[in-house]
Amino acid sequence: MIAENAKAPDFTLPDSTGNMISLSNYKGKKVLLVFYPGDDTPVCTTQLCSYRDNFTEFTKRDITILAISIDTIDSHKQFGEKNSLPFTLLSDHDKQVSRLYDAMDFLGMSKRAYVLIDEQGRVRLAFNDLLPLFYQSTRDLLAKIDAMKPAHQ
Repeated sequence: MIAENAKAPDFTLPDSTGNMISLSNYKGKKVLLVFYPGDDTPVCTTQLCSYRDNFTEFTKRDITILAISIDTIDSHKQFGEKNSLPFTLLSDHDKQVSRLYDAMDFLGMSKRAYVLIDEQGRVRLAFNDLLPLFYQSTRDLLAKIDAMKPAHQ
């Protein structure tokens, strides 16, 4: 995974409607990049629906969620609508962003991972699940976020 305290590399990817979204659009805000292997797979669906069900906990912490996989725009559109996901799904179909954040597995898919970027554009947390059949619970993720010390300016 990308190193904690590193400057988060900027990127631009299409969302589920085809709009181009850049990380730099969120400068001055906290962003949680959620890399996941695939739309409509059992574990990914459970994970992203858990983020949906706890969405207010992220918004209370002023965190924007951007979920990234190598699936197509159309796949993201169907997946997001089917599961009423309230956050943006980004298509990294060419795998460049997954590689940039070292979130690509040996099979060429996105790892199950997350990267929390602070308001200054620095990586504060970087985590990947070694076993793709499991994900760290939303409660544990929020506890890690809450336990973080303020970034040094």
